[in-house]
Amino acid sequence: MKEFHALPGQSYPLGATVTDAGVNFSIFSKNARSVELLLFDHPADTEPLVIEFDADKNKTFYYWHCLVPGIEPGQLYGYRVDGPYNPAIGHRFDRSKVLIDPYAKAVVTDGYDREAAKKLHYDNIGCCMKSVVVDTFDYDWNGDRPLMIPHSKSIIYELHVGGFTKNPNSGVPHDKGGTYAGLIQKIPYLKELGITAVELMPVQQFDDQEAPAGLSNYWGYSPVAFFAPHSSYSFDKSPSGPVNEFRNMVKALHAAGIEVILDVVFNHTAEADEKGPTLSLKGLHNYAYYILQADHSKYENFSGCGNSINANFSIVRTMILECLKYWVTEMHVDGFRFDLASVLCRGENGEPLDNPPLLWSIESEPVLAGTKIIAEAWDAIGLYQLGKFIGSRFAEWNGQFRDDVRRFVKGDEGTAQKISSRIIASPDIYTRPDREPYRSINLITCHDGFTLNDLVSFNEKHNEANLQNNTDGMTDNFSWNCGAEGDTDNPDIEKLRLKQIKNFLTILSISQGTPMILMGDEVRHTQSGNNNAYCQDNAMTWFDWDLVKSNTGLLRFVTMLNKIIRPCRIFQDEHILTSTYSSTKAYITWHGVKIGKPDFNNNSHTLAFTLTHPVFGEKLHVILNAYWNALDFELPRLKTPLLWHRIVDTSLDSPDDFNEPDNAPVVTSRLYNVQPRSSIILMGKMG
Repeated sequence: MKEFHALPGQSYPLGATVTDAGVNFSIFSKNARSVELLLFDHPADTEPLVIEFDADKNKTFYYWHCLVPGIEPGQLYGYRVDGPYNPAIGHRFDRSKVLIDPYAKAVVTDGYDREAAKKLHYDNIGCCMKSVVVDTFDYDWNGDRPLMIPHSKSIIYELHVGGFTKNPNSGVPHDKGGTYAGLIQKIPYLKELGITAVELMPVQQFDDQEAPAGLSNYWGYSPVAFFAPHSSYSFDKSPSGPVNEFRNMVKALHAAGIEVILDVVFNHTAEADEKGPTLSLKGLHNYAYYILQADHSKYENFSGCGNSINANFSIVRTMILECLKYWVTEMHVDGFRFDLASVLCRGENGEPLDNPPLLWSIESEPVLAGTKIIAEAWDAIGLYQLGKFIGSRFAEWNGQFRDDVRRFVKGDEGTAQKISSRIIASPDIYTRPDREPYRSINLITCHDGFTLNDLVSFNEKHNEANLQNNTDGMTDNFSWNCGAEGDTDNPDIEKLRLKQIKNFLTILSISQGTPMILMGDEVRHTQSGNNNAYCQDNAMTWFDWDLVKSNTGLLRFVTMLNKIIRPCRIFQDEHILTSTYSSTKAYITWHGVKIGKPDFNNNSHTLAFTLTHPVFGEKLHVILNAYWNALDFELPRLKTPLLWHRIVDTSLDSPDDFNEPDNAPVVTSRLYNVQPRSSIILMGKMG
């Protein structure tokens, strides 16, 4: 190890910052008695150079800092922090642990052992994660900037970076499978699909060992370093390689016109509860970073993952805000989806706040002004804020859209009225008169729950592979197996399942709001009925590229919805549709089997409506028949020379299920016979 002569340095910025004079290190710890900076030559190094911080020279207020000349990017480092171990008052210092810098821009995990980090007063220097010095300005963006595509023109695709190309049949070279570089090779597929944004499941460095024995944390909702791209997703195995490889991916996606939204997890960390490991925050200032119970030795668990970040504590609020700004300014991401965002509404004692400082800071931060910010507006113990989330900017995952559409398509009673509200962006939920429709993020499926194929193939969850006796995962899925549980050779059941999948996708496409599609749903990806596959890093969750060839009809159907239906200006109108005629704004007219007579009775399984945009001359007529018998629906008259043309009929086989407007057959009859459990889209255009 080369010798370095440390200088006092300064308290700002936090983290490891490359300067002309050297690298400045700064870390926050209010109650620490001593701090040591450890400099490692390589990941397996157990004899680092140790720089002891002098409290008189290397401490300003609660910030410990030093400047080390001669250090270069790629340097590995960590901290030992000594202080009181007294859980009864919230202190959990453990000098034996090597800690990750909370502001680390990259992390190496070679040899990491989670169990060693759990052992109190056990030196884990030989099996710890290590932070990396990164020069974030040493990259050529070639003029790249975030795209700022409006919500109203967006189609989101929820994607797992590892799972997208990890399957050997992906066509991506083996060593690039499951990486940022591998994803780049599949951008043409995403572009052809017609989506405008990928919402990446967690890519902040996480602990993949936080899972049942023998399994791994695949989803990534187990963060350890908020500023660092997950290293296992990098083909470049150099210490700082993940940073630039992630940037290459963002730049390539932007060049294809696709935005990058990060699913960020600021509600908890991988340090879990009092039995969990000491990795970073717990060993720096436990009661500042986490919400503790009245018994300070235990953690509040609003996340369902063992602990809850104390997001509105000043130093934590600063860290989260700086992190978001970093991902926007230095990594060029286009937005964020906040996992269990209602946890971020809680105060230092866990109480819900009417005006949470962190969320208002995010809302008003000028650096974030052009980004998408999306809330999962609930937490794990019942704080449910859908339609009531703070501010004027946050969009929200609309879980009620998911449930009501599932129930309608399944054939449940009492759903016709509800689905009519979901179709016009849920004004019964988003009651503010100035609320834009696109702030409803509409979804049928997401990573958490059944895939779309499994939604029509299973009545019950089948999570035995998770080794928790099938007790995990949601019980109420509003699914229907169409007559057989799981795989079947019955052609009638298979045909019905495919039709139901197309019904779901059609409703998603013709609803106001911003649609989100789950990776693989467009080709009938299955998880064999597992609705909580967080720990399944295997073929169960990986995108199966053989399905692209075997489901060309469905893939075409989804692509046409994205490229022909969603771009209609009717779906880009930024006001909630009403039934009031307008010469300047889009509007909706409701029907049932009879024109102008919608049936919202409890036992109704049908809905029809006409969408009109007078300025752009668009007119669509949509019929949804969730009934198990065929029904004749009256069609509204059109003014000559317009005629109805059949774009979509989900009862038909591909390619007749979706006709491009120029080739769509004319419908001349005043009645349209809609087959059982089928959806229709007609377009008014000149014959």
